[in-house]
Amino acid sequence: MRRWRNWSVLVLALALVAAACTGGGDDAGGEAAAEAPIAQDDAGRFERDAAGGEALEEAAAEPDAPAAEAPAELGAGGVTPVVAQTPADLGRQIIFTANLTVSVPDVARAGEEATRIVESLGGFLFGQDTTGSPEPRSILTFRISPDNFQDALTQLSGIGELRTQTVSADDVTERVVDLESRITTAEASVERLRGFLQNATKIEDIAQLEAQLLARETELETLRGQLRTIRDRVDLATITLTLTEAGVAPAIQLIQTAYPGAEDSGASCPGNDGLVVEEGSEVTLCFEIRNAGDAPLTGFELTDSVLEIDLDDLLVIFGDPAGTLQPGQNMIVAYETQVDRTLRTQTRVQAVPLDAEGNVIPAREVSNTQSITVFAEDPGGLPGFRDGLQASWNFLQTVWGLLVLLAGSLLPFIWVIPLAWWLWRRRGRRAQARAEAEPARAAEAGAAAVTVPAADAAVDGEGSADEG
Repeated sequence: MRRWRNWSVLVLALALVAAACTGGGDDAGGEAAAEAPIAQDDAGRFERDAAGGEALEEAAAEPDAPAAEAPAELGAGGVTPVVAQTPADLGRQIIFTANLTVSVPDVARAGEEATRIVESLGGFLFGQDTTGSPEPRSILTFRISPDNFQDALTQLSGIGELRTQTVSADDVTERVVDLESRITTAEASVERLRGFLQNATKIEDIAQLEAQLLARETELETLRGQLRTIRDRVDLATITLTLTEAGVAPAIQLIQTAYPGAEDSGASCPGNDGLVVEEGSEVTLCFEIRNAGDAPLTGFELTDSVLEIDLDDLLVIFGDPAGTLQPGQNMIVAYETQVDRTLRTQTRVQAVPLDAEGNVIPAREVSNTQSITVFAEDPGGLPGFRDGLQASWNFLQTVWGLLVLLAGSLLPFIWVIPLAWWLWRRRGRRAQARAEAEPARAAEAGAAAVTVPAADAAVDGEGSADEG
């Protein structure tokens, strides 16, 4: 028994050694296979080049596609290239819209060219609004695939002189998901109500279920319509192109600013939109005149009813007020003044446009009116001699203004004075004549009184004689 036990232990030990050797050989072979270099053949398959190893996998690219190059090593300050992803790649629902204004020599021809450009990119004309002279204008609405959206903008802006351009992208992914969820819920509700309606037997239940079913179906169709509209706007971008004829849309813009002080002759223009200074401080008002239209401007005039100034009273900082201002150009003038109280200007600028030959366009004068407020604050403290003198002068100016106002109010009634004088003289003459006639009237009254008693006595005498 002891001998058989020893042989059993020996056989088991040999078996374990053999198993360990076999596993080690496999691991070594696996490591050798893993360490073998990898090569790519012309067919796009990756194979191990050690002893004709078996192919592991096919390349993802087509057989004729070139192999992907390994990225080059980046030096100091290098940047790893980034692959841009489009909204479609990200699974987002984006609505692209754009508004362009282009000035062209001929609106009709430019509209035809714009339509050809969009149609060549797979889009189409969705709407058109065109007006003729005296200001030709055409508003074209195009629908185009988002993939060609940017190309269309580039080509459309090149058919003339680009005036304005606004591009927007509205992400409506959450709204689409919400509508889809509400549509699914509404469809389930409609199907449930239809089942209840099929099993209903009472007229009251049928009427109530039909009313609810009609409301749910209406809501469902409304949601489906909203979803169709959004998906249509996502699938096709919208471009609104406004074509205007060059030289027929003149415009002028006035921008007013101010800054404290008047020592640099307007060199610090432009200033601030609003200003707060102490009473009696000097400020400089800056006026920027800009040609915001598409026609040259000349014959500039600038007036302010509050400051009582015109263009000749201003300092020229930039530009030539007596010259011509081309579209997009500007000039700056300034005015230095002292602010004794809060000042609010009322400035008006106007000019006349020129056509392509340099002639004045009749009846097309342009103007613009703007204002700025400069607040004057009381510096505090006791008033001085200058303040008292200024207050007295202001009072005299106020009194003089009231007198002038009163005189102006009474001037239309000046004819009343000679009429009143004439009536007064006439009344005096009547009173004098009455006073002179009063003694004669009194004498006549006395004589009449004497005559009447005598006559009465005579009558009495005759009566007595008759009685006798």
